[in-house]
Amino acid sequence: MPIKKILITVTTYPLPSRSYDELVCTAGLLEDGTWIRIYPVPLSFLNQVKKETGFKKYTWVELDLKKRTDDFRPESYSPNNYDIKIYNTINTNNFWEERKLFCLKNIYTNRDKLINDSKAPANISLATFKPTKITAFEIENDSKEWKNEWLELRKQTNLFAEIDSNPEKIIRKAPYKFYYLFEDDEGKSCRLMIEDWEIFELYWNCLAKSNNNEKEAIEKVKNKYFDTFSNEHDIYLFLGTTMQWHRRRSNNPFVIIGIFYPKIKSQYSLF
Repeated sequence: MPIKKILITVTTYPLPSRSYDELVCTAGLLEDGTWIRIYPVPLSFLNQVKKETGFKKYTWVELDLKKRTDDFRPESYSPNNYDIKIYNTINTNNFWEERKLFCLKNIYTNRDKLINDSKAPANISLATFKPTKITAFEIENDSKEWKNEWLELRKQTNLFAEIDSNPEKIIRKAPYKFYYLFEDDEGKSCRLMIEDWEIFELYWNCLAKSNNNEKEAIEKVKNKYFDTFSNEHDIYLFLGTTMQWHRRRSNNPFVIIGIFYPKIKSQYSLF
């Protein structure tokens, strides 16, 4: 694959349940709207997201990539190197109009259609999905400490290269799991876990503002992702599979790896 321009739209929170390479999923869209998954990506590379010199979501970047031969999913690639060229970040002007041009070119609205396309020979593993209705936002308790897999992953120097401090402090273990329940265009219900980095960062920010009151923090997360989003935003879900569950051909190998949430355009909106 030649050097390609990619609109970065997804970074997932690291989960030790993933394979080493897939610990963090970074994904985006090519200029024609085709999805692409990039891994492995060192955490030090992703830490640039918060820096002026690094890339943010919805930024065009240029990378030299090669198709992964150990991954049957057609969207999966690895960087030949981490020499990234950073272009412009697409803003949110006019209800995310320019972002929509690339992110909403190919949209699924039917759960069964997506699941069928995830099977061989297509093996689709990244998609934009438009739910007809989001019916609930659920929160489950999770362990507060990383499992042994995470401790072992710390030893993988190429993943944690150039991190100046302890990666356990940089990447904290969130003690909750978050889920959306939603309906497709036939009214069929689906429950998927949200793995987008944004929701976990929101939790940590809410926790700090709530003086470490976890109950108050998760209520603030729910208020944004369910109450505010449901009433004020037009929600699309970026869905992806992990190789482990996709290979097992589970009934639904997808999780929510990102949320596209432009505000609803009303007849009273000003341009």
